Amino acid sequence: MSENKGKVKILLAEDDKLSITYITTVLTSEGFDVIHAANGDDAVRIVREMPDLSLVLMDIKMPDKSGIEATLEIRKFNKSIPVIAQTAFALAGDREKLLEAGCTDYISKPISRKDLVALINKYL
Repeated sequence: MSENKGKVKILLAEDDKLSITYITTVLTSEGFDVIHAANGDDAVRIVREMPDLSLVLMDIKMPDKSGIEATLEIRKFNKSIPVIAQTAFALAGDREKLLEAGCTDYISKPISRKDLVALINKYL
């Protein structure tokens, strides 16, 4: 584990309690700091208020504002932060839609620990 991972802050935008617990456990065990947003509005606000965030894990299906809407809004003021979409609904054409909306990449649910860590490390 790299020494600077403790300084790496990841925003987890997710409303499902089981997913929050699982992903937070995986990320903290890898040495990352995890900040949580329960909906798209919170995610946008947190990205705006925390310039030291390193990456966003964005659930696509959330209350108030979807992950796609939140990503589009984030891209208006932050074009560089990696945004990885997480979705249980990965259908043909979804990847293109997510990338068009400004997502850097995506991961399908159920999320494997190995795939999640590899994807995050790819963008840090």
